[in-house]
Amino acid sequence: MNNEYDLIVIGGGVLGTFHAYQAIQNGLKVALLEKDRMPQGATIRNFGQVVPSGMNSKWQKYGRESLKIYKEIQSKHNVSVRQEGTVYIASNEEEVQLIEELRAINESNNYSSMLLTKEETLNKYPGLNKDYVKAGLFFPEEVMVEPLSMIGKLHMFLRSLGLDLFFNKTVIECNALSTGVIVHTSDGNTFSAEKIIICNGSDFKILYPKFFAESQLVAVKLQMMSTQPQSNFRLPSSILTGHSIRRYEAFQECPSFKQIKRLEDQNSLIKKWGIHILFKQAQDGSIIIGDSHEYTNVSSIHTFGIGLNMEIDCAIINEAKKIFNLPNYKIKNRWFGIYSQCSNSDIYEKIIDKSIHIVTGIGGKGMTGSAGFAKENIIKIFNL
Repeated sequence: MNNEYDLIVIGGGVLGTFHAYQAIQNGLKVALLEKDRMPQGATIRNFGQVVPSGMNSKWQKYGRESLKIYKEIQSKHNVSVRQEGTVYIASNEEEVQLIEELRAINESNNYSSMLLTKEETLNKYPGLNKDYVKAGLFFPEEVMVEPLSMIGKLHMFLRSLGLDLFFNKTVIECNALSTGVIVHTSDGNTFSAEKIIICNGSDFKILYPKFFAESQLVAVKLQMMSTQPQSNFRLPSSILTGHSIRRYEAFQECPSFKQIKRLEDQNSLIKKWGIHILFKQAQDGSIIIGDSHEYTNVSSIHTFGIGLNMEIDCAIINEAKKIFNLPNYKIKNRWFGIYSQCSNSDIYEKIIDKSIHIVTGIGGKGMTGSAGFAKENIIKIFNL
């Protein structure tokens, strides 16, 4: 087995995998090392939406590039990408003002969006509570994926392009040499490369505890659920509600955002648990509903516990029922995901000995922003 590469990527989640993909696209020989038999973290425990519309101007650029990459890959290999668009539902005049302002911003950025009247929104999305809806903002280019299956299908595609993919490989040591880097795994294997990119979330503490302690990473826990399959019911796109309008970074660039936020009830359950209601129909017909946000320092992840906070789940369902009249709200599955994000930057990056690059803490931007960000980052790291 030839274990010499141009690049070794540690971490088989969406961020690491797209770094591997972009390196291969640039003609590099790449190995991807994943410590489990498949990724277990936020990559498979998220909502499965690719929504550049929700990002600030910097990350919307990466997200829009990601859309192109997802669609290009889907045209060659089924990785579960569906272009069904995203709609934001405004529930009052303040939120209407915000979606109108965002529409103007996106028009200046040449990103396609469409304002919908109350009547147009209700006609397009049967089941929405007519007393909730005031208007909508639709983004036709945006896509959704199936998180549980997408990453495995993407790995399969990358293997066909020449990726060497190794599961159950826990890296325990990285050493920079004069000619590159050498990596040792817990099962006694050795790999070498010109450069290494570490994209394994907060797990990089195993390799670099000092830098981990200084990283200012925050852990975020999200709770989601899915209903039983909804017979004879079709949700034509992802639905994000007024709570998302009040939360997503894109709206923070709207002129009236700060004033509107000042008027919110700071003591509500919605605020306490960082809840914003989203609906998405999975391929099996079930409706995924979410989600919430709890925060702690990455060194205190254990405080989240191992289970679900049912106060949060009940609050999500109660709020969802005010917005959407689904055929049924019988819950089939409940789960949570944890991702890391950097508290003082939009992503954590650290270069060690010129050849070892830690790239992690992308936060909730991973599914949307990773592909576009990785494309630019590989060019920068290898000076292409």
